[in-house]
Amino acid sequence: MALLPVAEALRLLLDGAGPLPPERVLLHEAAGRVLAGPLTALRTQPPFDASAMDGFAARAADVADVPVRLEIVGVSAAGRGFRGEVAQGQAVRILTGAPMPEGADTVVIQENTRPLGSNAIEVFETVAAGRHIRRRGLDFSEGEMLLEAGRMLDAAALSLAASANHATLNVVGRPLVAIIATGDELLPPGSHLGPDQIISSNAYGVAAIASAAGARVLDLGIVGDDRGAIAARLAEATTAGADIVVTLGGASVGDHDLVHEVLGSQEVQLDFWKIAMRPGKPLMFGRRGGMRFIGMPGNPVASLVCSHLFLKPLVAQLGGRQVEHDRRPAVLGAPMAANDLREDYVRARIDIVDSGLVATPFGIQDSSMLRILADSGGLIIRPPFAPAAEKGAPCTILMLR
Repeated sequence: MALLPVAEALRLLLDGAGPLPPERVLLHEAAGRVLAGPLTALRTQPPFDASAMDGFAARAADVADVPVRLEIVGVSAAGRGFRGEVAQGQAVRILTGAPMPEGADTVVIQENTRPLGSNAIEVFETVAAGRHIRRRGLDFSEGEMLLEAGRMLDAAALSLAASANHATLNVVGRPLVAIIATGDELLPPGSHLGPDQIISSNAYGVAAIASAAGARVLDLGIVGDDRGAIAARLAEATTAGADIVVTLGGASVGDHDLVHEVLGSQEVQLDFWKIAMRPGKPLMFGRRGGMRFIGMPGNPVASLVCSHLFLKPLVAQLGGRQVEHDRRPAVLGAPMAANDLREDYVRARIDIVDSGLVATPFGIQDSSMLRILADSGGLIIRPPFAPAAEKGAPCTILMLR
């Protein structure tokens, strides 16, 4: 199978990845989710004419000529409105958000009055009718469409939904990503290592990327290089209802790289295997029904770079969102050699200068070196057959942070 260009691999991977079926969730569980349908108001807000200030509800005609004395006949507070009517020469003490009493058509702010004993005030500034009043329905009216389908539910959208009296929301389903690490040499963090063993690290980073993109993550742990064991773990992912199964390792062509063979035995139809990129050449992708299978390389950096490029947009699209990779122009902080047929993603330190961004590649790019990735602000994208480039030459970077 020929090496597939990165852009074509991404196109195949995202093809047909429409939003998952909707589900209804409690309002407090909906942060970061995507609306599956339009949201309309179940009430009118505000539900009554309300005061926008602390002061006195009065008749504009009574305060057209000042100074003037008004009799205080009651109080209107939020949640405890005044039930009487304001007559000529009268006023009601009113607090912000409280209902306007009948008969009053303006609010005199507190600063423009002075008390005359306990039951009267003097008003010394004129106020026009309608001043400092929030009219009924100023924000929205019952039945009005407030949010369109596809809206990501951020803080403002959630507060609006709550104000419109929605206790639950219909949202696009969250993809379930099952992660399986493969390899006889792997042990979980905290283990006592034998002379030929290493720590399994990939799953934690891949899970973090998937979760940040909106997925639920099911970590199915480590499985050895055994066909039956790998098949059994894939069956667990199927039983759990995984939308995406990510295997880590075993994707290449060595004697112990068994994932490709096992996926074939499980009737997974491969869309591609091996792409023209570095790191991440052995990436494979296939489908079985509605499930998608991504076979990641075992090298830690390769699996994380592939997760940024492929897993993140797939999770987002299944969850009803679109993820645009954060690509930015920069200049090189060091010269780079000519590239071969593969698209390179080169770990780099990113510095902000007056003229923009400077991307300085790290000298060693071995795909096992996580520390360099952790120190990288971005990846320099080198197209296939890119010529040698001098320091200061323009480049494109994929921002990681």
